[in-house]
Amino acid sequence: MTIPISRRALVAGGAALALGPGLLRSARADNGVTDSLIRIGQSAVFSGPAKDFGIDYRAGIKLYFDRVNKSGGVNGRKLELVSYDDAYDPAKTAANTAKLIDEDKVFALAGFVATGNLAAAMPLAEKAGVPMFAPLVGTTSFRTRVNRLLFHVRAGYDLELRKIISHLSTIGISSIAVVYQDSAFGKSNLATCEQLAADYKVQVVKTLPLAIAAEDARQVVAGLADAKPGAVLMIMAGRMVEVFMRDYRANGVGAPLYTLSVGITDAAGSAKRLEGKLAGLVTASIVPPPQAVRVPIVADYQRDRAEFGEKIDSYTTLEGYIASRVMVEGLRRAGKTLTRDGFIAGLEGIGSTRFGDFPVDYSAKNHNGSTFVDLEMYTRDGQLRR
Repeated sequence: MTIPISRRALVAGGAALALGPGLLRSARADNGVTDSLIRIGQSAVFSGPAKDFGIDYRAGIKLYFDRVNKSGGVNGRKLELVSYDDAYDPAKTAANTAKLIDEDKVFALAGFVATGNLAAAMPLAEKAGVPMFAPLVGTTSFRTRVNRLLFHVRAGYDLELRKIISHLSTIGISSIAVVYQDSAFGKSNLATCEQLAADYKVQVVKTLPLAIAAEDARQVVAGLADAKPGAVLMIMAGRMVEVFMRDYRANGVGAPLYTLSVGITDAAGSAKRLEGKLAGLVTASIVPPPQAVRVPIVADYQRDRAEFGEKIDSYTTLEGYIASRVMVEGLRRAGKTLTRDGFIAGLEGIGSTRFGDFPVDYSAKNHNGSTFVDLEMYTRDGQLRR
């Protein structure tokens, strides 16, 4: 068997070399931990219509990893993030997850994106006993019971939907139409939405699916005409929100629009492409505004963006930064002799606390993290206002 050059160098040297993150493959332990490295694995969408979610989330996670690594790592170990593109395809997520676990020997998984993709990955993580941390997923079905290996940071979509529907009820809107993504994410959260609407006595007068890769939503818009809803709620993620809004606004329909936190990621780009028609869209937000430096964790985030030259700046990037900070706290609490059981115990031991004034709550009976949800409205240029 031919020994790779990096391994020949290690053998010839006769001793372990101090290599940077990504180079210590031959000395890596089976659980993704060495004396100098903790390897974390990610499969997410980095190409296609929903790529902004994965790109921005990874940027935020890595930004705090950079901060920690510059300060000496976690209990002396540097953090490495290994990311693979799944293009929003659950089958690719499963293949990437198997590779991360079996070949890359990661310590934990983090930063996965989308409901169906998480569903494809979890059986593999569970079989291998690998923790899954902070997926960009808020679907209720993952939160109704505690899975020892699965930890959330973001608030659930049920809390976002409750915030929106209770607001609509308060301002006197008694009927809504729902346009939902034709996927596991859309269908699951449509069911949650219908249940919550019944609780608040808000009638769901129409539900219409839209394909993830849709380029035209005129048929869906036409389907709303007869329903005459008081508001339209979009349970969709990424560019398909723009497609629907473009055709909805062009049709002159007047009912106000609401979306979940994952509806818009590239706000400035969306505003430009929609030529000002983003104005008035109300969104649920599960982190503070990325420009609200009065909030300590946002001030830390913007400081680190400046120091490490991170050009991406979005709600999703800030979410990744916060998730990374919480993860690091769990790793620190696990101590120098790092094990997966110790990491899980470290996270559960966080209890109810704040990270730079951002609230989270963990215990052995609660892995759901944050309950923070706010409502904001987009301006013509993609800014958000409360």
